Amino acid sequence: MVCPGGYVYNNPTIFFPAMPQSHPFRLVSDFQPTGDQPKAIAELLDGINKDERHQILLGATGTGKTFTMANIVAELNRPTLVLAHNKTLTAQLASEFQSFFPDNAVSYFVSYYDYYQPEAYLPATDTYIEKDASINEEIEKFRHAATYNLLTRRDVLIVASVSCIYGLGSVSDYEALAVTIKRGEALQRDRLLRRLTDIQYKRSGIEFKQGMVHVLGDTVEIFPPAGDTVIRIEMPFDEVETIQEVDSFTGELIHDLQEATIFPAVHTVTTKEKIDRAVTGILADLDIREKELLVAGEIAKAERIRQRTEYDIEMLKETGYCTGIENYVRYLEGNEPGSPPSTLLDYFPKDFLLFVDESHMTIPQVGGMHEGNRSRKQTLIDYGFRLPSSHDNRPLMFREFEKRVSQAVYVSATPGKYEYEHTEKKRIVEQIIRPTGLLDPVVEVKSTKNQIDDIMEEISAAIERKERVLITTLTKKMSEKFTQYLQDNDVKVRYLHSDIETFERIEILRQLRTGEIDVVVGINLLREGLDLPEVSFIAILDANKQGFLRSRDALIQTIGRCARNVHGHVTLYADTMTDAMRGALDETNRRRSIQDAYNKKHGITPKSIEKAIHDITEEQRAAELKRPRRSHDKIPADEKKRLLTELEEQMELAAENLEFEKAADLRDEIELLRRGK
Repeated sequence: MVCPGGYVYNNPTIFFPAMPQSHPFRLVSDFQPTGDQPKAIAELLDGINKDERHQILLGATGTGKTFTMANIVAELNRPTLVLAHNKTLTAQLASEFQSFFPDNAVSYFVSYYDYYQPEAYLPATDTYIEKDASINEEIEKFRHAATYNLLTRRDVLIVASVSCIYGLGSVSDYEALAVTIKRGEALQRDRLLRRLTDIQYKRSGIEFKQGMVHVLGDTVEIFPPAGDTVIRIEMPFDEVETIQEVDSFTGELIHDLQEATIFPAVHTVTTKEKIDRAVTGILADLDIREKELLVAGEIAKAERIRQRTEYDIEMLKETGYCTGIENYVRYLEGNEPGSPPSTLLDYFPKDFLLFVDESHMTIPQVGGMHEGNRSRKQTLIDYGFRLPSSHDNRPLMFREFEKRVSQAVYVSATPGKYEYEHTEKKRIVEQIIRPTGLLDPVVEVKSTKNQIDDIMEEISAAIERKERVLITTLTKKMSEKFTQYLQDNDVKVRYLHSDIETFERIEILRQLRTGEIDVVVGINLLREGLDLPEVSFIAILDANKQGFLRSRDALIQTIGRCARNVHGHVTLYADTMTDAMRGALDETNRRRSIQDAYNKKHGITPKSIEKAIHDITEEQRAAELKRPRRSHDKIPADEKKRLLTELEEQMELAAENLEFEKAADLRDEIELLRRGK
């Protein structure tokens, strides 16, 4: 979206020098494709150009599958979705693609809940559980940046978790309700504020953050949801005199603008006309459902559904929003019963390319989302908490997901049944030669007797070489107990499992790479896609236990975490040999023989992979701002006074809420501001 004055939106708040809509992807790397990467790239591109719908990149760990994907993206210049199955892997991939494409729009899209308790009803105990969630505002910002990029440019790559198949609100409404403000136009301040309120912006109170509006006289400051800068509009005498993009913290001027377009503060937003139409449909279905319950003699349930639904209708009519608005998506979007919801996939153009990373995990996860959601909703419907139409607030069914994808490449060291069934044999592209010459790690099986002593010796040896260790267990409790044991023995260790919040997981892995910790103990989060070249030893406990976490493919994936280090080796601790263990050993040895033969033929000496340590949040901020932060000593005196007052209020509020770490951080910021540093 090019604005007068030569600037273009890169996200809702940041402007950069104007560029064409079809700005090409530019791959930045110190390396060229090597080993069997050139062959894999050529074969996959051939299949894509021949309109093959399904292809497999069967790539061993550490062979540079992400680099192969990046080369394909750079060659095709098409909007791309990279789908992964967990937040940690998604963050790592986003960081890598940002480094490959620093001049293009690479975004990160995952669920923004750090904590999520869905609405539910437990009939056995007559317990209603209200929806409760803790939203990560940083992730919410990334989500808005992703959708904005998709609507305004072609050089877009989104790295997403399976949350991308959940409802996101109408794409057409999101675009249509954007507020465009032009310098010199006649515009009443109160009318602007009303329009912003309609698209869910809130007036600032103690704090001023994304999705808020701050008003001081004739100056209106808008903090859009997708960045770290503010749009400041001065409008004396009901005319827009200036539009400026300013730093949200220091107030520093970044750009003078001729025009600004402000997108809604939330994705689920709609128009008054659609709300009026929706209310008619909701009331009609409410009457039908109420009669059904009364006929069945369920008077309490009938009264409950009437009361709850009428309250939601009143909120919709008055504010344009209500808690649980997603349960009325059918009416708001004018869809037929059973219609699929609008999702992130609907923001993509039809010619987008899909890479499914670690597809053996991701595809089953996509397929399993719908049914679990449906059973919970049905209970709410049966007991009068929701209308039957709430079933339309759901993730996509797998067949609906398939219809939205025209071409896909499944990327995995161990592709699953679905991938093989839908891909012709000639379109299975193998990539097992590592550019560094590294072989798959040596794998040995040891008895569980004295396994703790053996692991301690391996940890000591790895620390002496300044390398790292992963230990995989079967349960959270075991990982926590083992972590405590290692801590008691002066080992720098952390555990990692699903109870750890998103950004803390990323930080733990960063600390492992930097050497702040030497050992990570985990469960299945340590298997697919984690790029940790410093790891030279992996201990797999209970390797002979039958089950998902110790299947052939799971063992191969775990072994692969150690394939980026020249000293890489893996020990399976078990007292019996299972078919899964034997299959994993056979495949590892097959790959080792191919890799060794290639090295001998080309005179390659294996060496460990060296890779920069990235931080997804730091890179996102740098990509948005593209400039140094202003030091505190350059902040105007009146602005500094306002900032100090605001920070002190935030510090006091944090202390009242017992958020002492946050309060301490704010105290330090206040001290730096007072010193002018």
